[in-house]
Amino acid sequence: MSVNGVGILAAIIVGGLAGWLAEKFMGSSMGLIMNIVLGIIGAVVLNFVLAAFGMAYAGWVAYLIIGFIGACLLIAAGRVVKR
Repeated sequence: MSVNGVGILAAIIVGGLAGWLAEKFMGSSMGLIMNIVLGIIGAVVLNFVLAAFGMAYAGWVAYLIIGFIGACLLIAAGRVVKR
């Protein structure tokens, strides 16, 4: 089974890295589990949105970039909802 072209274990590791990078970039403070969740969910959601526009990416580097952007968007959306 794979998530966006990478295996489950790789999705957790790369998603955690993407979430951590997004956390540092956005200046928020969350734990390791939340970083992993944000990175994975951000990558899956943004990959789904890009696929709706006819763009599909697979592989570790694309998963990291898409996960980072998706996690940043989720952090920004969370801040808007909190207010």
